[in-house]
Formats: sequence, C-alpha cells, structure tokens
Amino acid sequence: MALRRRGGSEPPKVTLRSEDPFATAPADRRLDRRLRSRLVAPVTVWTAGSAPQRAGLTVSSILVAEGDPAVVLGLIDTLSDFYDMALERGRFVVHVLGAADRRLAGAFAGTYPGEPFDEVVTADGEFGPVVEGARHVVGCEFLGTTDVGFQALVCGRIRSVELSDSTPLVRYRGQYRLLSQVR
Repeated sequence: MALRRRGGSEPPKVTLRSEDPFATAPADRRLDRRLRSRLVAPVTVWTAGSAPQRAGLTVSSILVAEGDPAVVLGLIDTLSDFYDMALERGRFVVHVLGAADRRLAGAFAGTYPGEPFDEVVTADGEFGPVVEGARHVVGCEFLGTTDVGFQALVCGRIRSVELSDSTPLVRYRGQYRLLSQVR
C-alpha cells in the first residue's frame, strides 16, 4: 500500500539536506573558531604506540620550528587517546597528508565509525605506527607540553624526516581541500 497525502495521489517527497543539521549557525559561532577556519592549515595525522596499542589523531594546528635539532609543535586535544599514548611512549610520528588522504584525515578525526587503523596499512616504526603511502613522515621524540586554550601544545624533537612529492591536503573553512581549491 502506497502512502498518499490527504486529498492527493502523490506520495510525500523525501529530501536530504546538504548542510549539517547539528552545526552551529554561522552567526552563533565563536569568533576565534571563525578566524581559525579562515587560515589555511596543513592536514596531518599524528600516531603513537605500536600494535596492538596505538593511537592516532588528525591535527591541523602544527608548526615546525627550525633549529638544531628542529622541533614540531602541535595543538592536541588532551582527552584524545593519542595524547595519552604520546606521553606514555615518549615518541610519535607526524604524517603530512596528501591529496588522496581525505578519507584518512576523516577517519583519524573521528568522522567515520570504527577504528581508524583498520582502514590503513601500518608498520611499527622507531617512533610509532607509520601509515603506508606516499606522504611526508616525521619521527619525533616527545619534549613536553604546555596548556594553551582548550588544548595542549605538544613539542617534539624531530629525529627523522622522509619527504615525498605528494600534493598537500589542507584544511580551510571547515573542509579538506587541495591548495588549488582555496579561495
């Protein structure tokens, strides 16, 4: 039996909205978050531990401080499994994601259900799990943290760097994009 509207013969039309129904309206968003979304940021995945105890997190607030040795700095959620694992192990890996890594970024950001490590092939490296694929990979020795805003500024001494020719994935206005798409 088909559903019918009162007084009509057509079934009701069902449409899906393209916008997130749980998103905060633009006028109600905090100004710091609105500013931050307008800054182009590299998309990275930070990993720590070794199988079967490993953790990872997508991070877009990252800097590299030149020096001898150089230091990587990232704003990390202190409630994340990655934060606890990096503190415990004293080492971590930073993967600078490429154009083909949107799903990987979403998986480690918690956008998809399930364990993000189930979606990728990894090898246990000297500094933590290394995700297979063509991307920049940085091995870091944990230096310390400082509470900053709602996060912790995690500092790691860079001990190894592997560079690739991949086109970087960036975060801009709340979406993962290629540099050519930033307008």
